[in-house]
Amino acid sequence: MQIIEGRNPVIEALRAGRPISKILVDRNVQLHGAAAQILQSAKSRGVMVELVDKQTIDRQSVTGSSQGVIAFASAKDYVSLDDLFSLSREKWEPALYLVLDGIEDPHNLGAILRTAEATGVHGVVIRERRAVGLTPAAVKASAGAVEYVPVAKVTNISQAIITLKKYNIWVTGIDMAGGQDYSQVDFNLPTAIVIGGEGKGLSDLARKRCDSIASIPMKGKISSLNASVAAAVVMYEVLRQRALKKA
Repeated sequence: MQIIEGRNPVIEALRAGRPISKILVDRNVQLHGAAAQILQSAKSRGVMVELVDKQTIDRQSVTGSSQGVIAFASAKDYVSLDDLFSLSREKWEPALYLVLDGIEDPHNLGAILRTAEATGVHGVVIRERRAVGLTPAAVKASAGAVEYVPVAKVTNISQAIITLKKYNIWVTGIDMAGGQDYSQVDFNLPTAIVIGGEGKGLSDLARKRCDSIASIPMKGKISSLNASVAAAVVMYEVLRQRALKKA
């Protein structure tokens, strides 16, 4: 069972058909806009809704920012790498994956998933150990994107990169020490983008497995970007290049 908190995440869970056993709504919440949409959608799906006091919501909240809405849902399933490959074939697009080499902040993971959904990423690969998974905080930060972006959890990122390359995926790591500007990478090829962990960057093994290492130019005094921001910059460059090719 997984707790989903926040109005948009609950709306998207309902819209995506995630099995939900019950939704708690603060009885003092104004029942219009997103709150009204939740009630209507829950009713149409036969999901039980309880109007409760704020203290009940607060006791159940994991993130501390539920916006007065909490849903109890089946846990979001992880997928396999093979599932990601199948999805790319179904889309008839060059593969596009994001590989996260040790992201530990759930807010960063949620933000990355949100941008991945917006830019058409086919799937995200995360590490099983020493990395954050699909926690309530990550789900909330994704604003519902977790319902639409498949996430594969692997025991070894460097081995996952080897598997990607066997499927003819071009793997590009993003690191401030990269010798190539990220905008010069040809992202029209089947691509996997590797983003390192907060403060640590790419692990040595992951770096060695990548086909190339690219950097994001920095003109200010700060030497690096937040992991989710760096991922967003590159994902939108992929979107730009692929849109130009279609034009």
